[in-house]
Amino acid sequence: MSKVDERRNDLRSMLVKLAEVQISRSGMASLRARDLAGEAGCAVGAIYNVFADMNALVLAVNGQTFARIGAEVAGAVTGHEALPPEQRLVLLARAYFNFADQNHHLWRALCDIDLPDDAAVPDWYRADLKKLFSHIALPVSQIFQGLAGKDLDLMVRALFSSVHGIVDLGLQNRISGVPKAQVEAMISAVLLQISKPTIS
Repeated sequence: MSKVDERRNDLRSMLVKLAEVQISRSGMASLRARDLAGEAGCAVGAIYNVFADMNALVLAVNGQTFARIGAEVAGAVTGHEALPPEQRLVLLARAYFNFADQNHHLWRALCDIDLPDDAAVPDWYRADLKKLFSHIALPVSQIFQGLAGKDLDLMVRALFSSVHGIVDLGLQNRISGVPKAQVEAMISAVLLQISKPTIS
């Protein structure tokens, strides 16, 4: 690796760290290229030599947030492998809620990034998201043993979307009117029912 590449990588890492701190403190809307350049000790133009735009920088921060959430949810079920899959899903969902509650601005940046309609989501970003979903896929595959491939992936994403919606509305305490203290109970009420047969 050349010295130029090393400096570029070092600047990239520094900018991601600084952006993560800023987003964590005050939210994604507070992120300003000029402020970041001042903290990093570089010209504003140097940021755009490393990242195509500020959205690309936020995506890099979000990639790290995915990894942190993945570590949290994996840790939540470690040592509880013998539990029924529905209960492990509840543990995963609670860990997700706790992360969102304790790291609200970073979590919101996952949802609030405004990409143009024609913007391609980087392959690495999709891969990081897939790693996060892989923690959900195992218990879901054990509950719905007839599902595989795209059907399993669809069910994983549907359950994630359900939990995410509960967490989002619970933290906002708006439309659902569910107090934050009851969000975990609401998550459990949904996930513990998914394997029960429906009455036709």
